[in-house]
Amino acid sequence: MLEDLRHCKKTVGVKQSTKAVENGVAASVIIARDCEQRVVRAIIELCEKTSVPVTYADSMKQLGKACGIEVDAAVACILK
Repeated sequence: MLEDLRHCKKTVGVKQSTKAVENGVAASVIIARDCEQRVVRAIIELCEKTSVPVTYADSMKQLGKACGIEVDAAVACILK
């Protein structure tokens, strides 16, 4: 899943990924295991309500690198 992130349509970050789920354009959401739960609690609940699959990356550093950005990322979303 992480290897797909560099070359697919995606959003990176909690706000952008939340908007994608709310707008129905999210195929799946990836969350870093080492991010603070208070940051991602709302998007996890939203994904459960809207049946968007959630997978987990080992770290924010790994997720950011997989997205092709220079900084850590707590959440990424693959778009339909």
